[in-house]
Amino acid sequence: MDEQADKPTVRDYMTREVETVSPDDTVGEVALRIAESDSHSGYPVTDGRHVEGFVSARDLLLAEDHDLIFKVMTTDLLVAHPDMKLTDVARVILRSGIQRLPVVDDAGNLVGIISNADVVRSQIERATPGKVDKLIRTLENIHGIEASEDRREIPLETLTPTQSRVYADELEGRTYELERGLAEPLVVIDNDGQFLLADGHHRVKAADELGIPEMDAYVIVIDERVDLGMAKTAKKEDLDSIDDIEVVDYAHHPLVQTTQRLQDE
Repeated sequence: MDEQADKPTVRDYMTREVETVSPDDTVGEVALRIAESDSHSGYPVTDGRHVEGFVSARDLLLAEDHDLIFKVMTTDLLVAHPDMKLTDVARVILRSGIQRLPVVDDAGNLVGIISNADVVRSQIERATPGKVDKLIRTLENIHGIEASEDRREIPLETLTPTQSRVYADELEGRTYELERGLAEPLVVIDNDGQFLLADGHHRVKAADELGIPEMDAYVIVIDERVDLGMAKTAKKEDLDSIDDIEVVDYAHHPLVQTTQRLQDE
């Protein structure tokens, strides 16, 4: 497997719908937009879709309300390309201190925006083909079977959970991702018609609460019913549907972070 090809890129996690301002907008107009916004402290400046610069609240502080944005915007700005590896973007964000980067195509047209929060989310419960392949090999070795991989939309009502609880803080993050189209595929085992959810319980619970009926999934297909350990867990804890997953709001998700020291080239 090509490990480089399996690494997530900017296009996998960027927000595609981006609010912008025009070079000919006035400082007063943009200042009002920032003041009325709960999530924006600045905007990319575009002429059509071409990125001309970026304007932040700091750029507006000493300007007059009637001044035009092109006079106060920052034109020497860092941008990302959709095909950049997220690890490279993380280095740029870390070293520059910038919270978010406009994403531009080869022609300099704005196609999205990537934030430090997007980079962090990409590292949480990420389902990859490599992860699925490893699970397939594990199942084959333990049970002496042959399994295949499929990719399809799975109705949530058909899933049997294999985890009894999810965490409220992580659930909130997954809801945020789903609302912005950022959710990763689930990992499901089709055990001869029994659909066991192997990875993605927070995503599934969030989708159910949002009224989403089906989700994209990597499906590991086993042609003959196997007595899997996760199926025993589901039976032992009376897990039949998504409704049986408990939301825990008195504890935090037990994330374990790993870091790799950044080396200057």
